[in-house]
Amino acid sequence: MRLTVSTPLTRIVEADDVIHVRAEDDTGAFGLLQGHADFITVLAVSLLSWRDSRGAEHHVAVRGGLLEIRGGARIEVATPEAVAGDDLTELESTTLEKFRRELEEERAAHADAQRLYLAAIHQIVRLLRPQRSSSAAAGEPPPLAGDGTTP
Repeated sequence: MRLTVSTPLTRIVEADDVIHVRAEDDTGAFGLLQGHADFITVLAVSLLSWRDSRGAEHHVAVRGGLLEIRGGARIEVATPEAVAGDDLTELESTTLEKFRRELEEERAAHADAQRLYLAAIHQIVRLLRPQRSSSAAAGEPPPLAGDGTTP
């Protein structure tokens, strides 16, 4: 099988002699072998591992992304950020933790931006509401447009 892992700036992995791939999405870990049915999934922040024809294990930490397998022999991963390395412990302890921390910071920033947006909309609506006249405060209905009572 052929495995390609790409970021917006570069290709991190190009391997032609892949026997097995292990990846992870929100439902959990899964494996891909030659002849696997075509599909596409959204990857979690996780390690993608593969074994080559010599039996060597390789790993790449991905910051989420999209995995697609086509023709049972071509696996393509597009991810915002990836770090390849054969030191599994280093990738898990440093790189994945960094990716997870950044993802949480982005989610918090997005939530803060949404709160500011909603507060701004609330203020705009409050300022655009017509001022209640003294007659409305006394319980009288507001005058209708064109009935001669409005200036």
